[in-house]
Amino acid sequence: MKAIKVSNFGKVKDGREAKLYTLTNDAGMSAEFTDYGASLVRLYVPDREGALRDVVLGYDDAAGYEAGTESIGAPVGRNANRIGGASFELGGVTYQLTPNKGCNNLHSGPDVYNKRFWEVTEAEDDHIIFLLHSPDGDQGYPGALDMQINCTLTEENEIRFTYHAVPDHDTVINMTNHSYFNLNGHDSGSILSHRVVVDADAFTLTDDESIPTGEIMDVTGTPMDFRNGRVIGDEIDSDFEAIRLGKGYDHNWVLKNGGKFAKVAETAADESGIVMDVYTDLPGIQVYTSNFLNQESGKDGAVYPYRAAVCFETQFFPDAVHHANFPSSICKAGQAYHTVTAYRFRTNDRRNG
Repeated sequence: MKAIKVSNFGKVKDGREAKLYTLTNDAGMSAEFTDYGASLVRLYVPDREGALRDVVLGYDDAAGYEAGTESIGAPVGRNANRIGGASFELGGVTYQLTPNKGCNNLHSGPDVYNKRFWEVTEAEDDHIIFLLHSPDGDQGYPGALDMQINCTLTEENEIRFTYHAVPDHDTVINMTNHSYFNLNGHDSGSILSHRVVVDADAFTLTDDESIPTGEIMDVTGTPMDFRNGRVIGDEIDSDFEAIRLGKGYDHNWVLKNGGKFAKVAETAADESGIVMDVYTDLPGIQVYTSNFLNQESGKDGAVYPYRAAVCFETQFFPDAVHHANFPSSICKAGQAYHTVTAYRFRTNDRRNG
């Protein structure tokens, strides 16, 4: 493992300067993070020929992340995904969030974690630890906490995110990583030819505002069945109701890991030969095919079109706070919220078909 590199990453509007931290392993893989938003900026992975490709969408500097609206590379919190009606009840008290997606709340916005500077508490050769203090009432949530994210690059070509926090009041916590992956390269266009596997027998149904109804639907015989692998583009525009409502894939799958850290999904690129395996101990995963990207100006002069990437957002189910049959996203006072998600990279020699 090579020594961590620290460089300047530009300024945000109020004049504060951001830093860029680069981790590199002995296999040549490298990961770049900024303390503005604790976002993943670049991820260089060897392809089947041994050449390095940057496989995550991103921006050139902190100003790009400040202006960006698509949560690219972001750690999303305090609660990822949607809360219906932008409110919830906990301990007999109703907490009001800010509606930022119709009358609902998405990704705890608008005052999101990835538009803040995070403290770097540790920066070693193989990992960096970011810390953000979230006070009581932050984004409308009860309880103060210090959210810690340990971002580790291993010699097995794995990038691992370990989240840890202990709230001082009962609250909702549901962190995720919102990196946009294109395994042919961040600037290579559509991901419709990527092949995806998801180890899930079911997904959560939603209404026309993408809020779960509480129903869990079997994937058998539907375009949502990725158990044996499916090329993303094969049925992404099918007439299946869930796909019509999501404008493509933007759904939560019910994982079979039983709360244990295990491989839950993979995706493979046809042209580069890069394969990414997804591991988590969380019960759900949102697979999102960037259906709302629209010519987003990115790094290195790239312009990211519609469906230029796929996200694998490990999580508690969306709107879990309103559905007793979903695994709970409530973290009790003094209880540790601790979860791990990893993205592991390898190559194959065959093309998708």
